[in-house]
Amino acid sequence: MSTKDRWLLPEGIEEILPVEARRVEDLRRKLLDMFERWGYELVMPPLIEYLDSLLTGAGQELDIQTFKLTDQLTGRLMGVRPDMTPQTARIDAHYLKRTAPVRLCYTGSVLRTRPDEFGGSREPLQLGAELFGYPGPEADAEILRLMIESLRTAEIHDAHLDLGHVGVFRGLAAQAKLTDEQEKELFEALQRKARNEVKALLDSHDAPSASKRMLAGLLDLSGGQEVLTQADAMLRGAPQGVARALNELQAVAELVTLQAGAPELNFDLAELSGYHYYTGVVFSAFVPGYGRAIARGGRYDGIGRFFGRDRAATGFGADLREWLRFSAASPRPITGILAPDGADSSLHAEIARLRASGERVVLRLPGDKSPVADFGCDCELVKQNSRWVVQPVK
Repeated sequence: MSTKDRWLLPEGIEEILPVEARRVEDLRRKLLDMFERWGYELVMPPLIEYLDSLLTGAGQELDIQTFKLTDQLTGRLMGVRPDMTPQTARIDAHYLKRTAPVRLCYTGSVLRTRPDEFGGSREPLQLGAELFGYPGPEADAEILRLMIESLRTAEIHDAHLDLGHVGVFRGLAAQAKLTDEQEKELFEALQRKARNEVKALLDSHDAPSASKRMLAGLLDLSGGQEVLTQADAMLRGAPQGVARALNELQAVAELVTLQAGAPELNFDLAELSGYHYYTGVVFSAFVPGYGRAIARGGRYDGIGRFFGRDRAATGFGADLREWLRFSAASPRPITGILAPDGADSSLHAEIARLRASGERVVLRLPGDKSPVADFGCDCELVKQNSRWVVQPVK
């Protein structure tokens, strides 16, 4: 690499400069404080760990997204975390071992081998919250309400919320006796909303006509609360697990609407993002003009059994830096007090007093004559009649 190219970073890896770093940190603090008020405890999983632990219980997608390297101390294969959710599940199951429901939250950088979108980041700043140890819809509703409140805290006001349930498609696929390959192809066609492809795939299979009709009908089950009523009629005769999934969706929706100012909920029974990972209710947040979800969550029971303790689990995650792209919050203006250099003990005592009271004080270095504004300050500390006073910059 030539000298002039040494500042270049790998594709999808970016530095966070002061203005954005301040916005990120402000939002991070607000969200973590809010999580704490909801009873969620902060954890800090390691950035790197042995691969067999890092990917335990995770899907193939996380395996593909994981950077791998050899530990020079042991010769074992290690991985840089691409997602913090499995690590949090391990903390709950292996280290905390509580019998009561456990609420955990986290934030930190994760590293992925490829971005989720063209030109996207391979180092998201992941934020998430997980609730372990309670299998009922009340836990799913709490996590969804927490995600809604997080979006409000980030001042993302036009988010569109989609709910679904992987049990609906799984139950219908089992009833139709699809092979793993057929199920995978149909799942992918449903995600693309490729109606003709869905019809062709079902026509090529010898499943009962009722099963085919119900599977194809998932594409039409998208909209408001009326979708659940339509699904009850359209999927009559489906396996019992499908009816149970619809009841769980209804229960979660009713609980969420109890929250003051609850947004409109939308349902999409063909939206199955994370299908191979989630086990129940799933939900996503979208904003107009952006094709990917900016937050995603749902139920993923059973992950704890890989760490010796089978626990119910539900949670959500998002990328903080991505949220800032859609936040209406204005950057916090940087202000402060510029203090002169010098060996005056009373000067340094006043600087210490101001900092202790919460003021930002920058000490000018000897010989520096830069303008006050260059330090992000709007005031100066000056000596008047043997006293140090703060004056606005004119």
